[in-house]
Amino acid sequence: MSAVEGSSHPPQGPDGQASSAVMSYREALRLALREELARDERVFVMGEEVGLFEGSYKVTAGLLSEFGADRVRDTPISEEGFLGAGVGAAMLGERPVVEIMTINFLLIAMDQLVNHAAKIRAMFGGQVGCPLVIRTPNGAGNQLTAQHSQSFEGWFASVPGLKVLAPANPADAKGLLKAAIRDDDPVLVIENLPIYKEKGEVPLDPDHVTPIGRAAVAREGSDVTLVAHSFATVRSLAVAERLAQRHGIQAEVVDLRSLRPLDVQTVAESVSKTNRAVCVEEGWPSYGVSAELAARIQNACFDDLDAPVERVGMAEVPLPYAKNLELAALPGEERIEAAVLHSLGQA
Repeated sequence: MSAVEGSSHPPQGPDGQASSAVMSYREALRLALREELARDERVFVMGEEVGLFEGSYKVTAGLLSEFGADRVRDTPISEEGFLGAGVGAAMLGERPVVEIMTINFLLIAMDQLVNHAAKIRAMFGGQVGCPLVIRTPNGAGNQLTAQHSQSFEGWFASVPGLKVLAPANPADAKGLLKAAIRDDDPVLVIENLPIYKEKGEVPLDPDHVTPIGRAAVAREGSDVTLVAHSFATVRSLAVAERLAQRHGIQAEVVDLRSLRPLDVQTVAESVSKTNRAVCVEEGWPSYGVSAELAARIQNACFDDLDAPVERVGMAEVPLPYAKNLELAALPGEERIEAAVLHSLGQA
């Protein structure tokens, strides 16, 4: 399926051309890469199996044949080595997009990312930058066990000098990746395994980007605010619909989209309206994204809160392989709904 297939009646722009099309999350990422490779000859893609095999999750399908081996580079199985090569290339003016097969493998290259990429601009007094993009999926639910199902975005979002993005839908997958590639600082784009196949309307304008550092109100409501990112946003939207149908509760859903920089203003405006907040993440809540959000909300909205900030995350255990135990450990829709009802005093 091509990047623009899937929409039988696509919206039309002023020139009569389609302004958007329905495509999957992975297709939206691929379109972003294709457009940026074509736009800027300094952009190149590198990683394990991104070329001949077309990517472990087929995000880079077709790019090798279109742009050649100089622009789409297969690497050895050495995350520390090829991420370090990406850092060096970025320092010399290139714009590498490095694919790490899973966020779990990024731990092997922590030194290159945290001690080098994130600190170069500050340590060189702004004279040298590092316009590097790292793409990697996280997420659980596919019985990939404890070592391949983790969500470490809270770790990386705690690092000054590193921008961290987490798109939850195809439109933002394209728009945020394009913004990351055009950014002059290192950006970690965290994708999500369970939503690679999900479809949605995506703008076709090659100059359309999703601004970094701005959250989005994904669903408006008046009774409680659900704050989430990535697949937790997908879960929260489903819970919001269930709450409306079952209980008449109108939940507002704020999709963070960007974890660093964090758009506290949009979150605070929503909580000031609803007077209640439930923070949802796929990772462990201790010292995590929801912990940071709870602190920020309490500080910004102390006088507006009618109940304590609720937090929902993964059970704090290494994720089991057994499907029933895996599902029990994940922050499923039932747990999110229960947290909302507890916040409203209906539990």
